[in-house]
Amino acid sequence: MTTSAITVVGLGSGDADQLTLGVWRLLQQAKRVFVRTDRHPMMRLFQENELAYSSFDELYEQMDSFPDVYAAIADRLIAEARSSEETIIYAVPGHPMVAERTVQLLRERCEPEGIALRILGGESFLDQAFTRLGFDPIEGFQLLDAASMTASLLRPELHTVIGQVYDAFTASDVKLTLMELYPDEYPVVIGHALGVPGEEQIATVPLYELDRATGYGNLSLVWVPRSDDASLRNRTFDRLHEIVAVLRSPEGCPWDREQTHQSIRKNFIEETYEAIEALDNDDPIGMQEEFGDVILQVMLHSQMEEEVGSFSVFDVIQTLNEKLLFRHPHVFGDKDAGNSQEALQNWEQMKAEEKKRKGIDPAAQSQLDGIPPDLPALMKAYKLQKKAAKVGFDWDQIGPVLDKIQEELAELREAISAKDREEQAGELGDLLFATVNAARFIEADPEEALARTNQKFKKRFAYIEEQLRISGRTFDQTDLTEMDRFWEEAKRLP
Repeated sequence: MTTSAITVVGLGSGDADQLTLGVWRLLQQAKRVFVRTDRHPMMRLFQENELAYSSFDELYEQMDSFPDVYAAIADRLIAEARSSEETIIYAVPGHPMVAERTVQLLRERCEPEGIALRILGGESFLDQAFTRLGFDPIEGFQLLDAASMTASLLRPELHTVIGQVYDAFTASDVKLTLMELYPDEYPVVIGHALGVPGEEQIATVPLYELDRATGYGNLSLVWVPRSDDASLRNRTFDRLHEIVAVLRSPEGCPWDREQTHQSIRKNFIEETYEAIEALDNDDPIGMQEEFGDVILQVMLHSQMEEEVGSFSVFDVIQTLNEKLLFRHPHVFGDKDAGNSQEALQNWEQMKAEEKKRKGIDPAAQSQLDGIPPDLPALMKAYKLQKKAAKVGFDWDQIGPVLDKIQEELAELREAISAKDREEQAGELGDLLFATVNAARFIEADPEEALARTNQKFKKRFAYIEEQLRISGRTFDQTDLTEMDRFWEEAKRLP
């Protein structure tokens, strides 16, 4: 019984002297040879020796994307192998196992489809990169694909070779990704046809000119030399983790070393409110700084736990990632959510499932559990009422809510008349609680509503101060009647 078979061979990086003797003999003896592309210097050797072959270049014109091209090549090769009594040869540039997606597809598909697959190596473009660019990969090295690279993959402490830089458009994408980490002026190296006599070009350009260079093609790459400059890593999370660890180390900052969870607990709250202020002011520069301060609090608390072996910030990130994936089955799973309400229902269902998996019995819990005890009172009241409303402890309309506010206001008046300070505080709390309920019915966050009123008060009071300054007076030189007039003027301002 004849077994279908494909042998994949590497043609080297472009110079005929780089082709292995074994591969050359196999090509000379083969009856059916396919090449991924004939746009490769090695094809001159085929033509000089009158070796017949078929290329898949037409697929690059027919398909919309490279993945489609590679899949179509694999389909064609498998079909050819099934219909042939001879082993077919598939020749690819460089080494078959370096940046050759079609070969990976064949490795995935041939065995299940009963096709024998053999792979013979060849010199890859990396061999020439190490030689012609002059760096040793033992210093630290990574190979990235221009079509799929992201900023998260970049590591300045490693030599980075970026392959598949076919044209200026691809080079532009590479440039923009590199600029996420590297300065615009950072020197990068472009290599064309490395090791190919008469065709090799090597040029060093500032990063911002990467896509302005010419000569890009199938044999082009970009090399970003490794650097020990720590500032290049200042846009990475690893660098932040490293800095915080140093601050807490014996060689670090005495103040940071002395801190505990409790000693900087209040800082967490303060930094959060400063971040909220930047949000309320719609201040992007302020947000950038204040968000960083909030992240620092997370980093410091996590570092303290890492030092005693409880967990690290990477455990925090893992837990968060897993929670987001689990609670969004309509995005990362098989559920659907046509609107935000359905998405919220999915979120709540998955939260309940999490509790079940943790062995938490919902029946043993209060409906009001799960609200942080240290929340600001206004925010806590809002959350308590929302939870109670979910089980039906709520009015159907806002009318009774407003009546309740009037009732609590009347009781506050009575407590004031009775001059009972403790009773007054209690009735005031009841009034505020009832007011929060009204906020919920009109779908207004009471914390945000009061924050806006606070800002409005500050603005109008500042107008009073300005008017007094203009007239050269102070507050002890005016009276409530005049201040109230200024206040009314401020209310009419835009």
